[in-house]
Amino acid sequence: MGACLNIVQCTLCLILIFSSSFFYPLESSSHFSSCKLRRQFDLNGMHRRGDVILGGLFEVHYTSVFPELTFTSDFDPPGFRHAMTMAFAIDEINRNSILLPNVTLGYSLYDNCATLVIGFSAALLLASGQEEQFLLKDTCLGNPPVLGIVGDSFSTFSIATSDVIGLYKLPIVSYFATCSCLTDRQRFPSFFRTIPSDAFQVNAMIQILKRFGWTWAGLLVSDDDYGLHVARSFQPELTRLGAGCLAYTEILPWGENPAELRRIVGVMKKSTARVVIVFAHQIHMIQLMEEVVRQNVTGLQWMASEAWTAAAVLQTPRLMPYLGGSLGIAIRRGEIPGLRDFLLGTQPDLDDMRQFWEYTFQCRFAPSPTGWMEAGGALCTGRETLQNVESEFLDVSNLRPEYNIYKAVYALAYALHDMLQCEPGRGPFRGSSCATLQTLEPWQLMYYLEKVNFTTSFGDQVSFDENGEALPIYDIMNWRWLPDGRTKVQNVGVVKKTGLNDEELTLDEEKIFWNSDFGQPPQSVCSESCPPGTRTARRKGQPVCCFDCVPCSEGKFSNETDSVECISCPEDFWSSPQRDHCVPKKTEFLSYHEPLGICLTTASLLGTFICVVVLGIFTYHRSTPMVRANNSELSFLLLVSLKLCFLCSLLFIGRPRLWTCQLRHAAFGISFVLCVSCILVKTMVVLAVFKASKPGGGASLKWFGVMQQRGTVLVLTSIQAAICTAWLVSASPSPHKNTEYHNDKIVYECAVGSTIGFAVLLGYIGLLAILSFLLAFLARNLPDNFNEAKLITFSMLIFCAVWVAFVPAYINSPGKYADAVEVFAILASSFGLLVALFGPKCYIILLRPERNTKKGARRSNPQAQRLALGTWNVTSLGGKEPELVREVERYRLDIVGLTSTHSLGSGTQTLEKG
Repeated sequence: MGACLNIVQCTLCLILIFSSSFFYPLESSSHFSSCKLRRQFDLNGMHRRGDVILGGLFEVHYTSVFPELTFTSDFDPPGFRHAMTMAFAIDEINRNSILLPNVTLGYSLYDNCATLVIGFSAALLLASGQEEQFLLKDTCLGNPPVLGIVGDSFSTFSIATSDVIGLYKLPIVSYFATCSCLTDRQRFPSFFRTIPSDAFQVNAMIQILKRFGWTWAGLLVSDDDYGLHVARSFQPELTRLGAGCLAYTEILPWGENPAELRRIVGVMKKSTARVVIVFAHQIHMIQLMEEVVRQNVTGLQWMASEAWTAAAVLQTPRLMPYLGGSLGIAIRRGEIPGLRDFLLGTQPDLDDMRQFWEYTFQCRFAPSPTGWMEAGGALCTGRETLQNVESEFLDVSNLRPEYNIYKAVYALAYALHDMLQCEPGRGPFRGSSCATLQTLEPWQLMYYLEKVNFTTSFGDQVSFDENGEALPIYDIMNWRWLPDGRTKVQNVGVVKKTGLNDEELTLDEEKIFWNSDFGQPPQSVCSESCPPGTRTARRKGQPVCCFDCVPCSEGKFSNETDSVECISCPEDFWSSPQRDHCVPKKTEFLSYHEPLGICLTTASLLGTFICVVVLGIFTYHRSTPMVRANNSELSFLLLVSLKLCFLCSLLFIGRPRLWTCQLRHAAFGISFVLCVSCILVKTMVVLAVFKASKPGGGASLKWFGVMQQRGTVLVLTSIQAAICTAWLVSASPSPHKNTEYHNDKIVYECAVGSTIGFAVLLGYIGLLAILSFLLAFLARNLPDNFNEAKLITFSMLIFCAVWVAFVPAYINSPGKYADAVEVFAILASSFGLLVALFGPKCYIILLRPERNTKKGARRSNPQAQRLALGTWNVTSLGGKEPELVREVERYRLDIVGLTSTHSLGSGTQTLEKG
């Protein structure tokens, strides 16, 4: 690249020095009045006189010959057809009575011989003319012989020409120079073109790559401005559009360099990229394909730039096994009516015409102006007929560069026409002046060229933007290999600019011929696409297109292929097993439909049912001694509270709601306090009665009458109700979606709101339970028959053990299992109280009814029975029979519940006989 730029820079320096000495002014006594041509160029050219002369630069001859290839002549028929197309366009304009009336266009067309020095010399010749001397008004500044130049065909040539000619603002309209560097309006103010720049062509290539998913491709470019600017812009554009990466970028050398070509083809052969993009001239492709055939590199998908898409020299049976199926960007094809007839009218009356004649008919004129044919060859008569010859020169079926030339000539003609239509006093120049044909300067024509806007007969609009660019449009071509061995380059689509920066690609994929066994587009990727549910992880030290597919982590997903990163699921969602979408998180709570919930619900209902049955038994046997003993009213209230305890456990099952969260702990706390309060009062009554049976203890019974018992239960329960109310008001329990236990689950639970409130609620229950247990423990040795002291002691022991074990189990149980632990504690303690307190009584009532009578009760201790039949002064016994005294006291306690009246004296009790 650096060597090429140095060559161009050195060439420009020589040209500038040369151009500065091309003319030198002749001195006079007062001022410079004329200029004299210092050197004349002997160039091939065609000329036609006219009022206004337009110049043209075309490649009619090659300066390099490749004997081993299919063409050996340095004469280029397509290039000559390009020059004749400009001549035809000018002739057509001259015959047009509407466009440029009363003005005759002429032309001066030169051959650049595909050489920079010759092309630049021709441009200087067009800008200066060939007169030996011409007069100027003041200095060597004046109107050039041509007002506009159509050309050049090479980007490098156009850069050199525009750098110099552009200083004088002489319009240059290129039909084939595509280098994006020519868009620089500061450097090339007078450059225009009717072909899109390489920037648009690069984007068009990228659009095709994206269409077929080719993210891994190789790039080959020519060693000139045309190729090097593409090499600098292709990868950044690929990255910007997210279309892929280049596996390699190689520069094709000029001239013979077999070693470099072998190296480049070796790189292509080793690479995993199956798509090869070539921005180079057909000469480079000819040399490259010779090496490709030599190394037999097949299976590549070629993509051609406009420079060689339609190159017939490559469309041979020898190369089609390698190039078949190629896709290429081609200049927009157009129709030019009448061009073929004009070409058929070509006559060998000029040197260039004679060279063409000798090349076409393989003859020579005597003497031959070109030495094309060796001495002794057939002589040309000049009367040969072109209609009888199949010549590439006459092929107008695929006019592409010619169409751009045609539009360029018409753009200059329309600009000149608009300029001549200017009305004096309303012009765009200083003082509202207009330009005239006699005083016309190039910059004035350039002003109108920037604003030109017309439509061709083919229907294409022609105008230039602020950078001198025409509206970009390209055809997409496909090389089809026909069964009979012929090649057809067919149009399969179009790409054009639709908006400010938008490009529209239209492709008929059904028409595309693929050079593969299955007739399908090849795959060209560094790494296979990552499916949804994965993300790309770039391989260290390799391009971004080379990556590994890493599955998305839990809670994240990707629903597109080749996702760069995984997206986190919303709060209430979780990634699917495939990680390609989010699904609602599973919800977890103690449900009625799961086995654990069913078991707890069954146990709760069973406990409630048992309470109802026991309540029914006690109600039915309410007049029996067993029911009436030890305050039957508290027993009924205790059964009701136990039933509420069983039922409140159902509030812990099912999806938590606000009302269930608020009610469950309040109902649980109040129900258990009511239950424990009844037990506490019953225990206190037992102790009070025994204390009253002793001397001086009768006064204690006045605190444990029926109203006092009810009041005590009410007060103790009200305290718990107050605690619950304060808790609900200050920090009410509420439903909570907990995701700390499981990332993929939402555990619905009731947040207690205030841990202190919950602790106070449990602590109050625990305080009453411990107090009841201690009092019952003190009365554990009272008589067995109708006394509940031992039963209360055992039941409260179970109750306290359950709730002591509950606290650590509850704290360490996650989610629904915390609710299950609490429900289990409620049910276990409720069943413990129910069975321990009412089990023995139901047993006696139902299975041992003989013990549920006064007589049966006395029969248990004959001595106590005899003592109870009369009136005794208990204290008169003194210490003679202490065991008998205690037995009497125990017996009397049981009977207390059976008597309707009793009297207490200072040391004597009168017991009603059975």
